[in-house]
Parts: sequence; structure tokens; C-alpha cells
Amino acid sequence: MAKPMTKTQLVAALAEEMGADKKTATAALDAVTGIITREVAAGGAVTLPGVGKIYCRERPERMVRNPATGEQFKKPADKVVKMTIAKALKDSVNG
Repeated sequence: MAKPMTKTQLVAALAEEMGADKKTATAALDAVTGIITREVAAGGAVTLPGVGKIYCRERPERMVRNPATGEQFKKPADKVVKMTIAKALKDSVNG
């Protein structure tokens, strides 16, 4: 498996793709990240065309087990961020 792309590498690739400098690409990436974070934190969802949908899901209260001690305890309800991958991306990876 290849190493994940770092933010620096992503900014450089984005700047090259946009035909802009790295400062502009960094601002664009930070703006998109901020928008996604605000929307998902507020309970909404964001669809990135060709990539997937990022959304927040609530998990109910449940019983869990501490693997070290075997003790069971009740974990309170919480929220978790999920992402559904777009079919186009899946097909491009598998095709």
C-alpha cells in the first residue's frame, strides 16, 4: 500500500492543477476543509462530486467491554463522522 499523500504534497498538486501558487492552493484547501467541518459538525452532510458524501451519524448508548480487564460498562450516546465513497471513485479504482 502506498503512503498517504501529505498536506504539503496535496497543496503542491492542487497548485499545479489550478495553475496557481501554493499560497492560493493552501487557502482553497483550508476553505474547503473549514466548510466541510462546519457543515458536518452542525449535523449536515457534504457531497464531494466524484469522491463521496461526508456526514455525521448518531450512535445510541450501548454496552462495551474493556479488552484489558473484560469489564463491561455502558458507553453514552455519541456522534461519529462517516463517509460513503462515490461509485465513480470505486469504479476508477477497480477498473
